[in-house]
Amino acid sequence: MSATRFTYLGPEGTFTEAALRTLPEAATRELVPMVSVPAALDAVRNGEAAAALVPIENSVEGGVTATLDELASGEPLMIYREVLLPIAFALLVRPGTKLSDVKTVTGHPVAQPQVRNWLRAHLPDAVWESAASNADGARLVQEGRYDAAFAGEFAAATYGLEALVTEIHDAQNAETRFVLVGRPARPSAPTGADKTSVVLWMHDDHPGALLELLQEFAVRGVNLMLIQSRPTGEGIGNYCFAVDAEGHVSDRRMGEALMGLKRTCPQIRFLGSYPRAGVAQSDVGEARPGTADSDFTAASDWLTRCLDGRP
Repeated sequence: MSATRFTYLGPEGTFTEAALRTLPEAATRELVPMVSVPAALDAVRNGEAAAALVPIENSVEGGVTATLDELASGEPLMIYREVLLPIAFALLVRPGTKLSDVKTVTGHPVAQPQVRNWLRAHLPDAVWESAASNADGARLVQEGRYDAAFAGEFAAATYGLEALVTEIHDAQNAETRFVLVGRPARPSAPTGADKTSVVLWMHDDHPGALLELLQEFAVRGVNLMLIQSRPTGEGIGNYCFAVDAEGHVSDRRMGEALMGLKRTCPQIRFLGSYPRAGVAQSDVGEARPGTADSDFTAASDWLTRCLDGRP
């Protein structure tokens, strides 16, 4: 395995690259752009890279399905870090292009919902076609295949383009969440401000089936931060569920919730416990009464005394 190489969703100039460069360890790694999320993750699976940074969630559009599906299938991988990056787009064009010249635009599919209103207001007749990434859209504009691309302003210099308009976003404070993914290993130590990610499958579709899964978290006081259904590929109506939950696998409430799910789910994939980006332990509220580790320990001690005949 190449311990000195990180891959990311490329080409150069993507928001993913910008997010990766915020990690201190990126300064000592070779950063290799890949053509797609599957390619970036497969490089980790086959030992060509130690880790990959890929987008997984956007505050406007929701989950990034390519990443969720890749993590739910194939050889298991684990999340070790997450990065939150504020997102604002620039309209990149070849030098000399005016707004009235723009008839075709491109960008990553996840970008379109974030600039839809701006497009409607300023370029109502422009035709949108999706690109593999925002930076790839910039490359296609450089090659003359499109008139403009929505990408990060920082990508303009890489592709010899100009930022015709900057700070484009339909939603204020839009951000994208990225995850650093590696091969399975022991999770990092809990910080007190952690997140645990899993993928869950149900035995069958019946009334209350999803509720049964959620109750494993709820009765133990585990807060869910994201739940998204994804088709399993086994026919209409067959879904698995990607879940982010507040807490670390070493927390008693989280561990017992996962054990309960393991008993009831035909398949569960643990994707890791890792620090929450931008959240300190002091920002996390107290556990609800009865859900702290000390409460689980006290309950276990009580049961032991009952078994010993000294309740």
